[in-house]
Amino acid sequence: MTNPFSKVRQFYQETVAELKKASWPTRPELVNSVIIVFVALGLLGAFVSLVDFAIYNVVDLLTWFVKGGN
Repeated sequence: MTNPFSKVRQFYQETVAELKKASWPTRPELVNSVIIVFVALGLLGAFVSLVDFAIYNVVDLLTWFVKGGN
C-alpha cells in the first residue's frame, strides 16, 4: 500500500519549486501598485455614488410627476 501523503508531499515540493521560479515585485513596485489600486477604488466608489444619487433623483422626480406633483 502506498503512502497517502506522498502525493501531498509531491504537490508541496512542486509548488515550492514553481514559486521559486516566479518573479516577485520589488517593494517600490508593490507600493506603487497598492497606491494605484486604492486610487482606482476611490474613483470607482465616487462614480458609483454619483450614479446612484443621480438615478435616485430621477426616479424620485418621475414618481413625483406620476403622483400629480402635489
